[in-house]
Amino acid sequence: MQSAIKRTLTAAAVLALAAAAWPVAAHHSTTMFDHAVTLTINGTVKEVHWTNPHVAIFVEGVIKPGDAPTVWLLEMTSPGNLVRAGGWSRNAVKPGDKVTVDMSPMRDGSKGGALKKITILDTGKFYTANIREQERANLEEEPAK
Repeated sequence: MQSAIKRTLTAAAVLALAAAAWPVAAHHSTTMFDHAVTLTINGTVKEVHWTNPHVAIFVEGVIKPGDAPTVWLLEMTSPGNLVRAGGWSRNAVKPGDKVTVDMSPMRDGSKGGALKKITILDTGKFYTANIREQERANLEEEPAK
């Protein structure tokens, strides 16, 4: 009798662990971005999607002067992480802002990437999307590009 109860409890524990791990398995990785490369976009913010699970900013701009402007999709972490670690707010970056963006591009060459740093040209204020980068010493003393 005790053996049957033990087997049932063990099976229930295994199922509970598998169910708890399911949301983690559904989350995508950042391997689609080439983190060894940094591209800089100069342009204008078109849209800001301040939503979970990832904040996204659409910037119309160019990498090289003379190129035709292109809309780039820049992905970041969640709103909560940005607020806690980076001083972001829902209105930190707004449509119409002229910006310079440093990003890790998509490996497949599509017009998107992982935002590393965004600088609002009118104010010189900048935000980073990398929580570890935000903790780097003297980050606030770096000049805006």
